[in-house]
Amino acid sequence: MQPSRVAVYAGTFDPVTFGHLDVITKAAALVDVLHVLVAVNPQKATWFSIDERERLLHAVCRAGVRVASTQGMVVDFAKSVGATWLVRGVRSTTDATAELELAALNAGLAPGITTIFVNADPTLSEVSSSGLKALAAGGGALENVCPPVVAKAVRDRLAQRHASVSGNERREAAPS
Repeated sequence: MQPSRVAVYAGTFDPVTFGHLDVITKAAALVDVLHVLVAVNPQKATWFSIDERERLLHAVCRAGVRVASTQGMVVDFAKSVGATWLVRGVRSTTDATAELELAALNAGLAPGITTIFVNADPTLSEVSSSGLKALAAGGGALENVCPPVVAKAVRDRLAQRHASVSGNERREAAPS
């Protein structure tokens, strides 16, 4: 028997935060199958590859949540897995406005798929991937923003980025 309540929660997840995990937990409780989809947003510069983001999600998502990735359209993935819902996380009224516009676009592309909005816990309303990266770059504590495995990955990536910049500066300063 095929599950009847299938949903897709897509995002960039660069990287996954406690805000994302709160939405995942709430959405998973509503459906038979939840696919968490790492999607490509060409307007975002990411710190982690799609594979790295997918691995981090696998590490922190509860059993039963299916993690995948796509470089295509989210609605096409949703159709391919038999989803009837797209889950969108909402933290603020600004998010809600943008998410309503996206829901209208998706409704036109996939009339059989309904967008449902899940609000993140109010204590996590300021948590975002870009905020997490900024916090890390400033040397801040990440424990209230993401799980330890994600915090380690962020710190490691930040160290790699600093080493790369330092290496470039040394090469530029070297005599020719």
